[in-house]
Amino acid sequence: MGIFSSIKDAIFGKAHAAPVAPDAGPDAGAAPATAQGGWSAVTGEAPVAAEPVDVDSVLREKMASKGNPDLNYQTSIVDLMKLLDLDSSLASRGQLAEELGYTGAKDGSAEMNIWLHRKVIEELERHGGQVPQTMKS
Repeated sequence: MGIFSSIKDAIFGKAHAAPVAPDAGPDAGAAPATAQGGWSAVTGEAPVAAEPVDVDSVLREKMASKGNPDLNYQTSIVDLMKLLDLDSSLASRGQLAEELGYTGAKDGSAEMNIWLHRKVIEELERHGGQVPQTMKS
């Protein structure tokens, strides 16, 4: 399982995943086939949440359960990963950058970290997350 999958699972929970509907075609009425890990063998895409997930609410609840630590998950990939109890080291962020297609130097620069946060938020939305505008900048 990749780093982004760990982020998604920590926010959405594994129970919220639903198979992606297949593209219209001869088997359009058939249930989608899924490969190991829940990925759709028909479309090649990851499942989306069955119902929209309010990402900010989930993260605020996690903050409260941890005694409201001083973490800026709204803009910091490091703080977001820490909040989710994931390894936020440069090596892990480099792996996440690889997974998400970052082409710049994987050196932990502000540019890389900002890109990672934006891309993670975009991917969470693509997978059924509702994200406030404050987390999209």
